Amino acid sequence: MDSLFYWCAIIGGTVLAVQTLLTVIGIGIDDLDTDHSLDHDLTDGAHHGVFGVLSLKALVAFATFFGLAGLASQSGGLGKGPSLAVAIAAGLASVWIVASLMRALSKLQSQGNLDLHNAVGETAEVYVRIPAGRQGVGRVLMNLQGRRVECKAVTQGAELSRGTLVRVTELHGSDVLVVTTADQ
Repeated sequence: MDSLFYWCAIIGGTVLAVQTLLTVIGIGIDDLDTDHSLDHDLTDGAHHGVFGVLSLKALVAFATFFGLAGLASQSGGLGKGPSLAVAIAAGLASVWIVASLMRALSKLQSQGNLDLHNAVGETAEVYVRIPAGRQGVGRVLMNLQGRRVECKAVTQGAELSRGTLVRVTELHGSDVLVVTTADQ
């Protein structure tokens, strides 16, 4: 039993250290993660059951902490049965912690896509003068989808100077906002 704990701790700890080092320098081992491949095939991206937590990171954490807890239990004087129970509990706890952290991290991901259709009806501030009667393009600053963005803008009315508050009335093409003064 000692050798099982020992080898789990050595192999798991080594792989964990390599994973951590690769992550720090910007190289991931995500291609081997069943969390991304099996989970999407079986549950259409929802994190349910065993496949929601079964990843290379979780398996490495299990092996590492299973081995360390088993070695610590045996060196503390526990018998084989209790040491095995402590080792399994520590391994499962590490899997739960890794799954919780991965779930929390996945919520931080963003597509990075900005949908300018969401700007219609919102207010903005003129950043670069907008010529009258759609005779040229200016720029506005606005908060959109949780971030501050600068967008091209035109107006049908009078010229709009820098600092004027405007309201977006429509989207022209794919990237130009049509604006009017905010008080209209």
